[in-house]
Amino acid sequence: MATILVTGGCGRIGEKVCSGLLKKGNIVIAADREATAYNAEKENYFFRAAAPNEKSKYAEIFEEFQIDYVVHLACTVDNDLGPEVGKDEMELSAACDKFIYKLAIGKEIQKFILCSTTQVYKTPENREPVREDDALKPVSNYAKMKLAAEGAFYEDVRRTKTMVCCVMRIPPVYSFDFTDNLVSRITDPKDKSLFVFRTGEYGFHLCCIHNISDFVIGFLRQAEGLTYTGVYNVADAGLIMASEIITFMRENHRLGVVVQRSSAGASLKDRLFGNAAEKTNYRYLDMATLDKNFMFDTTKASRICPFRWNLMNTK
Repeated sequence: MATILVTGGCGRIGEKVCSGLLKKGNIVIAADREATAYNAEKENYFFRAAAPNEKSKYAEIFEEFQIDYVVHLACTVDNDLGPEVGKDEMELSAACDKFIYKLAIGKEIQKFILCSTTQVYKTPENREPVREDDALKPVSNYAKMKLAAEGAFYEDVRRTKTMVCCVMRIPPVYSFDFTDNLVSRITDPKDKSLFVFRTGEYGFHLCCIHNISDFVIGFLRQAEGLTYTGVYNVADAGLIMASEIITFMRENHRLGVVVQRSSAGASLKDRLFGNAAEKTNYRYLDMATLDKNFMFDTTKASRICPFRWNLMNTK
């Protein structure tokens, strides 16, 4: 039995991660602004109120519990931040970065997982899977914020020779009841209409929330020694086709009229100057990359977790 601190533990992802860790017999401390009922009555679950920038409250948590592992999900879109990431969100994350890693090192935490995003990668020019060591070129505020968090993490943990560290880069997530990222893939960012090109035979690499939970459980259980320290792409085993999103939404939720279009592409102005919404909106759909069908290479992470969840079996 391990004692595990999950920051952002009452967010959409955090609740599922905490639940999975509890099922494996661990003691879990969820730190977040407000408590939720999802895990409240479960044995070995503790909630402590702490905003990401409240250093003193986190210091108290590290003093109160003998923590073995940390899963840092705070300041993560789809967990405890909304899709609009501006100056305030970036400053909140930066404030947390200044102390959370140092606290963990000071208490000799054995393993630390930082949740980041695949948006840090440069948009691929071909359909080769994007590997963890491929070029980085963050465009959105969220990608820049998370890359800064990674940098602060590297800077602090390089001083320790014992803590096994993981940067978990994830694409947009979904579950049976959380479909915002799915619908954004078939939503025109300009007029908010629903659309599909041709018959929807192009796809997107997303991540079922339950695959994240499985990876966290697997990493904390299996990763031994500094050879496991590094970056991991955590995503579904395969693409989700646009046509599958439409079918899933119509069978399980509500979906309005979907207009069929004949071709993709962005306006010349957008290609030359970009779009301001892309910088701040995590779910902004870049029409120029719509049907490139690029994936993230999960080979490294799949040694830890089989990624068994997908759109067809999500819960």
